[in-house]
Amino acid sequence: MTIVAAPGTHVWTLEGGLTAAFEQREGPGFALDLRVPVGSAHDPLGQEGSAGVLEEWLYKGAGGRDARAYQDALDDLGVRRSGGVGPEATRFGVSGLTADLPAALGLVADLLLRPALPPEELPILADLARQDLEGLEDSPPDLLATEARRLAFPREGRSPFAGYAHPASGTPEGLSNLSVDSLSAFLTRYGTRGSVVGLVADAEPAEVRALLERAFGGWRVGEAVTVPADFRPGLRVHVPHEEAEQTHLSVTAPGAPPRSADWLAWQVALTALAGGSASRLFHTVREERGLAYSVSASPVLLGGRGFLAAYAGSTPERAPETLAVLLAELARLPEGLTEAEFERARRGLTASVVFGAESPRARASGLTRDLAVFGRVRSVADLRAQIAALTLERVNAFLAGYDPAAQATVVTLGPGEVPA
Repeated sequence: MTIVAAPGTHVWTLEGGLTAAFEQREGPGFALDLRVPVGSAHDPLGQEGSAGVLEEWLYKGAGGRDARAYQDALDDLGVRRSGGVGPEATRFGVSGLTADLPAALGLVADLLLRPALPPEELPILADLARQDLEGLEDSPPDLLATEARRLAFPREGRSPFAGYAHPASGTPEGLSNLSVDSLSAFLTRYGTRGSVVGLVADAEPAEVRALLERAFGGWRVGEAVTVPADFRPGLRVHVPHEEAEQTHLSVTAPGAPPRSADWLAWQVALTALAGGSASRLFHTVREERGLAYSVSASPVLLGGRGFLAAYAGSTPERAPETLAVLLAELARLPEGLTEAEFERARRGLTASVVFGAESPRARASGLTRDLAVFGRVRSVADLRAQIAALTLERVNAFLAGYDPAAQATVVTLGPGEVPA
């Protein structure tokens, strides 16, 4: 993969293969985001929950410290921890004062290179994951999201990976199969291959590179495997949930791949569809008809592909109408945007780009996301210029060939029968 740096950003391939992006920015603090290309989709079949439990296990001691001492070391620095497990990656983030960057980097490196992995903690962490799974029953939107992935992105039969059809917490059966040996073997997937680190700080680039080289020197190579996201279009399933007070609706449809020429045109279209109180979905579903308090549509990236994921929550009685209106708005996209919709969406997308880069933590996360998803760091100025160069004609030319409603897969969850 060819990596291209944005102006003002330094991108290095460190000794050992780790890719790093550094952006120098004035201010007292730093933010670091490390993305390892191993997520819940990489859980071995029959051991669902491996990625989620492992991430928690790593924090139970590292670098010769037990769990309490490790947390105290973070607290002594005033460092804020972030990250978590997604379908395709696990992220480790820290932020704090720039003077404490060397020590914070050492603590992050300890997690990955020198974890304690105390065996006595594993049953406790598995029990906590089971409680998370039980909590899904009390959160219909989260339960719906899991069911939607299960239907839309089934596991490929010959794959050794469990795929996208389960939450990060795993499954009851998968959690019961976890062991010290299985998770220790799973950890060997972590390494420099495919991993990217983004760092924002007021520091000299040469010093930062030396710090990163020193912190992550000796990290294993690991693995970087993309789990295919094979989408099944045109399906419709209702999941009975008699305790739910609402009927929750999920619509999944294909979108534009992140590295395609249509990516930004698709983003403008999604902003017009669901990017605020003037968007089509908000207006037709909520304001005109009062069908749902919450309605949304957003891009989802899986397996190197882009998908549209729409959601609405409605009363059981009005769920059929809500679904019909939502699908009708998707079916109307090939007709194109109006001039007013286009200008409003383009301004909204520009604002999200600008304000999304204001926070050092958000920018560090954006650096790793850019490298992993787009193969290059996109500067704010470059993105603004690309959005400004878009025309209504260009966006509508894309939309003329884009018909998400025709391929939409629908999952509903709630009391009663499936909405018509």
